[in-house]
Amino acid sequence: MSTPLIIDAHLDLAMNAIEWNRDLTRPLDEIRLLERNMPDKPDRGKGTVCLPELRKGNIGLVVATQLSRVAAPGSMGGWHSPQQAWAMTQAQLAWYREMEALGEMRQICNAEELESHLRQWQEPGENKPIGYILSLEGADSLVDISYLYKAYDYGLRAVGLSHFGPGRYAPGTRSRGPLTPAGLALLQEMDKLRMIVDVTHLTDEGFDQVMKIYKGPVWASHSNVRSLVPNQRQLSDDQIRQLIERDAVIGGMLDCWALDIRFIDTVSDPWQLDITLNRLIDHWDHICQLAGNSRHIAIGSDLDGIFGTEQSPWDLDRISGLQQIGGLLSDRGYSANDIEQVFSGNWLRFLRKAWDHA
Repeated sequence: MSTPLIIDAHLDLAMNAIEWNRDLTRPLDEIRLLERNMPDKPDRGKGTVCLPELRKGNIGLVVATQLSRVAAPGSMGGWHSPQQAWAMTQAQLAWYREMEALGEMRQICNAEELESHLRQWQEPGENKPIGYILSLEGADSLVDISYLYKAYDYGLRAVGLSHFGPGRYAPGTRSRGPLTPAGLALLQEMDKLRMIVDVTHLTDEGFDQVMKIYKGPVWASHSNVRSLVPNQRQLSDDQIRQLIERDAVIGGMLDCWALDIRFIDTVSDPWQLDITLNRLIDHWDHICQLAGNSRHIAIGSDLDGIFGTEQSPWDLDRISGLQQIGGLLSDRGYSANDIEQVFSGNWLRFLRKAWDHA
């Protein structure tokens, strides 16, 4: 049997390349070796993602981010002005363009490009370009609303209004409150462009506003279940039901603190707590029970999103290991069709519907 195609809806590739100084064209073991004596970040030498590993795992399409915050009191850090944050997103964009020039990646902006890319990945051959859909994680870097149009012109197709803490357009994880007036205005412009709104990281108030106001497509690119890990970063059952009603898809993420309530960042060990990929299946099971089907779950791993193997399931050493999920789903009683939908079909259904109406 051929290895099934996987779509991963959340990877911070450019952040790792530009800010972590990782050459993602190199083999993973080589990247780890280069970092083995670097003390600046807890995930040094423990990364799981590079372009060769994506190919090994037949992960042919990803949602790849631009991520650049503006610092604010109570935030997790960032740049001191929107202009600086914008400049960083442009450096990240330049890296994606360099990967395109090398034939390593290919940007996907519309339905025609999506179908062409899928056809290539169905054909035999090696070293195929990884398709990527560009997403902005946190809108802080948009200096004003006119910058949304600049970004759309270079291929931005999804935006999450918030990240961690206070934000210029919306507060995010570990904070409270509604969208800012600028955030409400930004939503209106995104609706005109029929962009995808990513509800990941929104406060409960912000989530409710987006679901009531926004008429275009919404997804949760990398979110898990609050009833299993009860904190504001996860989706409540009511939020999950609202997303199901909108035919949205929820990408399951693999940061251990979002999988298991016992895990504490920089303190806990995934192996000691026996946190495995099966914990993700627990979250997906819960969503499927609410939905009555498997149409709303998929992969949004967030691997190497400021963490590595020290904070991901111990049975996943590298991103190519996502293929293991098929066997785990089968063991839980999911059908072959269910597994195909989780690996790629649900994201493809969502994108085709969103872009058919663009």
